[in-house]
Amino acid sequence: MTTVLATAFVLLVLIFIHELGHFLAARSVGVKVLRLSLGFPPRLFSFRSTSSGWIFRFFFFRRNDSGKLKWLPVIEKAISKPLSRASETDYCVALVPLGGFVRMAGTIDENLDETITGAPHELASKNRVQQVWVMSAGVLMNVLLAVLVFAVLTYLTGIPEFTDEPIILEVLTSYPAEEAGMARGDRILRVADQRADTWTDVRDLIRERPLETISIQWERDGEVMTAGITPREEQNVEGDEMKTVGLIGISGGYEIRNAGVGESLGQGFLRTGIWFGVIVKSLKMIATGEVSIKEIGGPILIAQLAGQSAQEGFLPLLNLLAVISVNLAFINIMPIPALDGGHIMIILIEAIARRQLSAKVRMVIQQAGMALLLLLILVIIYNDLTRLFVN
Repeated sequence: MTTVLATAFVLLVLIFIHELGHFLAARSVGVKVLRLSLGFPPRLFSFRSTSSGWIFRFFFFRRNDSGKLKWLPVIEKAISKPLSRASETDYCVALVPLGGFVRMAGTIDENLDETITGAPHELASKNRVQQVWVMSAGVLMNVLLAVLVFAVLTYLTGIPEFTDEPIILEVLTSYPAEEAGMARGDRILRVADQRADTWTDVRDLIRERPLETISIQWERDGEVMTAGITPREEQNVEGDEMKTVGLIGISGGYEIRNAGVGESLGQGFLRTGIWFGVIVKSLKMIATGEVSIKEIGGPILIAQLAGQSAQEGFLPLLNLLAVISVNLAFINIMPIPALDGGHIMIILIEAIARRQLSAKVRMVIQQAGMALLLLLILVIIYNDLTRLFVN
């Protein structure tokens, strides 16, 4: 249940923030929003603002006038309250919780709707800057969310300053150190029968011995303890290389100091930038073959990470939310048709060519983008299922 709730929290927040960005940007330049949806069709329930009030609909299977079973509104209630500025926007929650969308008038998007009339409230009627603003707003909101979450986490937990003292500040659950009884505040004395005078010594002696049972000695309240511990073998990015290292699930060698509001905000930008760098480096490694494409994960991996983070507390879950938000922003801004970056690419091509692409050309580009995305989704789902049932 914890994993389900944590996954729902992460996905709903990310989807809502992203689509809210498109929605607000569209409204800010006078583009009519036809639908704001959390999740992909079919719709579960919806609200629509009309000049006479709000209309609520709940959808399920029922027989239509021809007697065929269809997914249709089974409950429809009108809340009579005349609205002076009814938007006619359909706000809905749909059943497939793997994304969302804002459908705007005058767009040829993944819905492949080619209805463009030239009306002033259509996106195609706006100038290039306004179009780019609308298409990039979802990504900007994801970046802003990451910055704010990292800033809040810094303000609440402080900033680490390196001391190199061999004192444990954190022990990860279910790792060898916890199983051996190590705890926060323990001072490590020896690793693999060698003196460990600094945290750097501790780290290096453990990392170079994956899957090798080593003797670790530590002190707690004047009492010296010793245990044989086998570091896990894990992959870790070091510089521009992926290396196999040993880990026992401890961190230390630093102390925490409080951070002010301004410094926390600066850390928010810094940590967001660092994660963008990690993504670029990871893609470079996949492109050069240093890392297998099998390492790419999708919704199931997110669910696993969300569940693990939630078990460690709400703050680790927020940290995961910020990291995924950065990933979502990066992926969406890539110039792939059907993604935000693909829409922006088309707008820029039209700006350079000083004319609009025909509806037919746009349709072909969108269909090619959809095919590429579907292929990527299949790879990700295969990786997720392999990781879940085989590994």
